[in-house]
Amino acid sequence: MTDRNRIKKAFGEYTDKYDPSDVKISLKIDHTYRVAENAELIAKDLGLEEEGVFLAFAMGMLHDFGRFEQVKRYGTFIDRKSIDHAELGADLLFQDGHIWDFFDEEDLDMETSALIEKVIRLHNKLTLTEGLSEKEILFCNIIRDADKIDIFRVLAEVEYEDGKAGETKTSPDGARDSIMQCVREHRCVPRIGDRTEFEVWVSRYCMAFELVFPISRKLAKEQGCLAQILERQPQNVIEQEQLALIRTELAYFLQ
Repeated sequence: MTDRNRIKKAFGEYTDKYDPSDVKISLKIDHTYRVAENAELIAKDLGLEEEGVFLAFAMGMLHDFGRFEQVKRYGTFIDRKSIDHAELGADLLFQDGHIWDFFDEEDLDMETSALIEKVIRLHNKLTLTEGLSEKEILFCNIIRDADKIDIFRVLAEVEYEDGKAGETKTSPDGARDSIMQCVREHRCVPRIGDRTEFEVWVSRYCMAFELVFPISRKLAKEQGCLAQILERQPQNVIEQEQLALIRTELAYFLQ
């Protein structure tokens, strides 16, 4: 069960059905390969054996499987305005049978199949559900870390309509107290509606606090994209003070 070329070939054949001129499609193709690479690096650093490293790679290649159909059906990456892309991807793979484009039945036992499905369904959730096994937690965290590392790159380097932060214009009051409390407590910001543009960006910065493994924090720092998006220019004195706090807390956390 270690055929990377088959998985890449099947992924390419699947994504060929979608419009490559759509920046959202090309973005997610590139993102997928980068997440798979990050997942392999993390798995190797954790000392996993080759089968575990391959499994991390495969999960990385499949984690955003639902994004392509999401764009085709709804024209957006915004889940709350369309569909939960993780659930859609898992349904396409495991209910519609696309998983067998990537694996032979004799190469994928029921336990591993269930593990891959669970990791895909949970990769975009704010927190992991209770009752997971150690193995499930391990691979969920590998993929969630690998995904976040490349999301910072996308935020720093890629411009597309869905990527423009902001629900409403910047408030002179900066980010609300409940969001800044997440910064102080080093945790992700819950998904709430009616956020200002600045609050959206604070939520994105806070994703770094959820990086689980030391190697993930190292990769994020070496990539440099988190530091790049933290160079956002404040719009008022309160934002300036809040950004200073965010940079301080993230620098401390990432050490």
